Amino acid sequence: MTYTVYGAAGSGSVPVEAALTLIGAPYEVIEAVTWEGDSERDKVAPVNPMRQVPALVTPGGETITESAAILLWLTEQHPEAALAPPPGDPRRAQFLRWMSFIPASIYSMFWVRDVPSRLGGDDPAAQARIEALTLDRIADCWGMMDRQITPGRWLLGDTLTVLDLYVAVVSRWRPRRDRFHEVAPGMTPVVKRVDALPELQAFWAERFPFGD
Repeated sequence: MTYTVYGAAGSGSVPVEAALTLIGAPYEVIEAVTWEGDSERDKVAPVNPMRQVPALVTPGGETITESAAILLWLTEQHPEAALAPPPGDPRRAQFLRWMSFIPASIYSMFWVRDVPSRLGGDDPAAQARIEALTLDRIADCWGMMDRQITPGRWLLGDTLTVLDLYVAVVSRWRPRRDRFHEVAPGMTPVVKRVDALPELQAFWAERFPFGD
């Protein structure tokens, strides 16, 4: 009954792997560093025609793609881990809101930012402009979220959820944590607590070392 994760260190598979670690479910990772070229993307093609990570193959053989969808599904399959407010919980609406906001408004920017020629063509000036604007947009989105959320110990109160894992990982991507701390001071203590979770120290060291 082992999950298979197609992913890469430092990538969008990391919050999925972190959730599985906290759940205590056995899983294996097929490393596919998709930004390094077609040979790596081809590793994912059998389970995801988009050739992107993460992709999760369940113990029953079903494939799930999209990081938010995977995280939400895992919380449903493992309610004992209590990594999401259950239906009917007063926190449920905001949980779903922000779990959707991150991939729609922030994560999506990296498709453009990481390969600016996708929209800027071969014009170096256009590419540089796209890189700068997408980084500003990411920071603006973090600030917008920060102004509309009132964390407790964790983002939604006193209970850790996969939303905390998601924000902790994505906030480490560009424009990186220094900018995140500037625009999201309310969420900053929370991501630092996620960084410091004893249960994830060995995991972070292997899959997303803090020195990188």
